[in-house]
Amino acid sequence: MIKNIEIHNNYLNRALTEAQKALNEVPIGAVLVKDDQIIATAHNQKESVNDPTAHAEIIAIRKACSLLDNWRLENTILYVTLEPCPMCATAIINSRISTVCFGSADLLYGALGSVIDMRTIFNSNLKVIAGIKEKECTQLLKNFFNLKRIK
Repeated sequence: MIKNIEIHNNYLNRALTEAQKALNEVPIGAVLVKDDQIIATAHNQKESVNDPTAHAEIIAIRKACSLLDNWRLENTILYVTLEPCPMCATAIINSRISTVCFGSADLLYGALGSVIDMRTIFNSNLKVIAGIKEKECTQLLKNFFNLKRIK
């Protein structure tokens, strides 16, 4: 069990590093893992590419599908710093990702248990592990929004 926690922490640390690349964006990072190998990383890019679907999770899914030449991402684990929104949760379920591990719960838009659970709508067996590196993920978001308020 300890080994799994360490592995999850390591991948969530990588997602946090990815989130910090999201300049002028809400700092959310995602890392997609298959067979203990990172196959895609991404951060939010909505503002920089003027695309409302350019969430970290969607970009990571697109990269992984391209790399694997397959839209089915079975036996993969997605690590993300914030609980996915309804759009991202639907894409995660439709792409057949096996597990999502997230840091902070999203009490406004969280779609994997906090506000709504898209798994019930789609009758999905997606496994969800919440609260990994929660303090660090939450603090990153708080810092971002505090800076926005100051400006």
